[in-house]
Amino acid sequence: MVQRLLKISTVKVTEALQAALMEYANQKKSVVGSEGILIALIDQKDSVVTRILNELDKDAGEIRAQIVDRALVLISEMPPFQQGQVGQVRMTKDVENLFEAADRERRRLGDSFISTGTLFLACFDRSVPGNFKLLDDVGLHYEECSRALDQIRGNHKIIDREEESRQSALQEYTVDLTALARKGELDPVIGRDAEIERVIQILSRRKKNNPLLVGEPGVGKTVIAEGLANRIAAADAPEYLLNKRIISLEIATLLAGAKMQGEFEERLKNIRDEVIASAGSIILFIDEIHTVVGAGRASGALDASNMLKPALARGQLQCIGATTNREYKQYIESDKALARRFEAVRIEEPSVEDTIQILEGIKAKYEQHHAIQYTHDALVAAAEMSARYIPDRCLPDKAIDLMDEAGAIAHLKAIYTPPEMRREEKRRQDLIEKKSKSFNEQDFELMARYQMELAQLEDELKASRQAYLEQQGSVDHRVDREAIAAVVSQKTGIPLRKMIATEADKLIQLEDHLAKRVIGQDHAIKSIANAIRRNRAGLRRPNVPIASFLFLGPTGVGKTELAKAIAAEVLDDPNRIIRIDMSEYMQKHEVSKLIGSPPGYVGYGEGGQLTEKVKRQPYSVVLFDEFEKAHPDVFNILLQILDEGWVTDAEGQRVSFANCIIIGTSNLGSEVLSDRRAPIGIGVQVNDWSQDDSAKEVLKIVKNYLRPEFINRLDEIIIFNRLDKTQFGKIADIMIKDLASRLKKLKVVLNFPEDARKILVDLIDTSHFGARPLKRKLEEMVENPISSLLIQDRRDTEKTAHVKAVGQELQVSLT
Repeated sequence: MVQRLLKISTVKVTEALQAALMEYANQKKSVVGSEGILIALIDQKDSVVTRILNELDKDAGEIRAQIVDRALVLISEMPPFQQGQVGQVRMTKDVENLFEAADRERRRLGDSFISTGTLFLACFDRSVPGNFKLLDDVGLHYEECSRALDQIRGNHKIIDREEESRQSALQEYTVDLTALARKGELDPVIGRDAEIERVIQILSRRKKNNPLLVGEPGVGKTVIAEGLANRIAAADAPEYLLNKRIISLEIATLLAGAKMQGEFEERLKNIRDEVIASAGSIILFIDEIHTVVGAGRASGALDASNMLKPALARGQLQCIGATTNREYKQYIESDKALARRFEAVRIEEPSVEDTIQILEGIKAKYEQHHAIQYTHDALVAAAEMSARYIPDRCLPDKAIDLMDEAGAIAHLKAIYTPPEMRREEKRRQDLIEKKSKSFNEQDFELMARYQMELAQLEDELKASRQAYLEQQGSVDHRVDREAIAAVVSQKTGIPLRKMIATEADKLIQLEDHLAKRVIGQDHAIKSIANAIRRNRAGLRRPNVPIASFLFLGPTGVGKTELAKAIAAEVLDDPNRIIRIDMSEYMQKHEVSKLIGSPPGYVGYGEGGQLTEKVKRQPYSVVLFDEFEKAHPDVFNILLQILDEGWVTDAEGQRVSFANCIIIGTSNLGSEVLSDRRAPIGIGVQVNDWSQDDSAKEVLKIVKNYLRPEFINRLDEIIIFNRLDKTQFGKIADIMIKDLASRLKKLKVVLNFPEDARKILVDLIDTSHFGARPLKRKLEEMVENPISSLLIQDRRDTEKTAHVKAVGQELQVSLT
């Protein structure tokens, strides 16, 4: 009977029987029972039993151990070989009953051959009492295992004796999302019910039933497929979907290691054929589906998309794809035959409020992984701060990144072990090994010494552990708003203190701090501080620059210095200034240097001088120096930056200026100001044009040069005042203080009396050139002589540099 049924069994069934015979022979038993076949089925490579147990979310290793332990007891009770019968074995009636039950299962499932799956189900037959009891004892039952096998097989039939021996392409190159969902290994999907319902609706169509998820990177396209898998696993889907599996395929995995021509095509064909053979029980999910266009293409070969098109067209293969807007347009839309097989589902970026709900839904998974807790404020901060300070990426991906990284940092702090404790633990281990070695060598005196050292070290370790535990007790295992802010600061360079302090604390003293660096422009400073406060308080339109100013005035009055001061005080870093010299953009073709060369031109792909700097340093002061020298086309780019807060570079990427302060400086109308002997009043705003004749003349010149729509988009137009002698004196004090600070690092004390400072200021022509000649005069009369004296003086002791007024000259000495 068994021999007859073996002729209609797969190779793997025959191998299982041979393995069972070998096990009984090794045990020197003359009778083979069904228990040995059950063990052989479990121990087979790529065992269907293991896959069934995984499908049922059972511990396959634990169940195998229990079955083997019980089965070996039964095998040990079998009669041994008799004298002269070594190698001669016979099968029990249970084995015949097992194969007869397997044949009944084969016919029920419509297979041509008995497979390992049907043989395993036969183990539950009451005609095989040994196996039935073994499986019942470990909590396995026929109904659940039969359903699990149906889920694994789908509508697939065993029609080939070699079929089970071949490696399944689906097993090798795909991931079963539905199986992962049943195990609870997929994150919950929050706030995407409408999109998932739309996908279900498309899947239920008779034709063109292949959804294509299209959206920006990070908006959550892949999780929609995972959300559908979660619904199927939870039986929260239409009935026609409940017996389907969602299988994820990555084209890159198929391509990996395909060395010979035709190898990739063979792999893809096997996957396609297996999906078709499942008769609709498998839905193929292809992430980054644009990679199928051209994948595997070689001389005389088809690419992946052309291999899938016929099956898609005939409805033999159902597929969910995911791609970005850019790749959809470039690869899918351009292939009309491929595009019409799919129905596009646009996936929009969720709002900040929706993102907070998403973070609330998934936080339990991250709390479990990092062994920490997230406060509600932390989740709100992750959504809000990522939206505000990381504009080049999409929600919810960037918010989840902040949440995950903050959790990792908190976890590392919680498990941190001081280096001293690690060294003590290593020394303890060394002493234990030395003590053991001395015992083996019977050197009991040395062993006693090691024992004493070990006892002393144990006391020290006990004290260290106690102190460590007390310290760990004070470590906060929660992630709060401040922890999220720290991660944002790390990613973007935005100072942490500036973000978590209140707006009032940050900006209340702004005028005082700016006035210490920029002299004589008090009204300008006040206008700037008010504009920044307005914008930072949330009264500005979202996603536009923090503030935008146009500085007008003669040379050397502090326009560029004020821009640097704003970077230092508002952004907390004087180096966060991007300076664009507009004299380099006087020709029309040079405008492309700001945003990058277009395709086909030299320099394409290298990025623009403006856009690349803002990408790398998104929180900056952008200073457009000598505004009036640029070609008029430059203002078209600036117009969009001021109005929308972003610009598209030559590669089609949107660059955000939402965290930038835009400042333009210009000498337009400076000749009008230079002709006036008295101050004209400082910081004239757009609304104050009529209050000063000089300001009106300057602004008239500006209006003639700049277009009205550009002027209207500026927050303030500020006219800087010419400096008088008193203000030059204050500037000289700042320069002298800076020189003293530099000399202090060289162990030199600077003695610069008031009369010497007065002579320095008196030597300057204050009418035309502003404060720059003062800097040059200080270098010429003070810094150069001090440098020469320092080079000549080789003493490595503290020195004093004396600056003394001698007539209308300055004399420098070193003591």
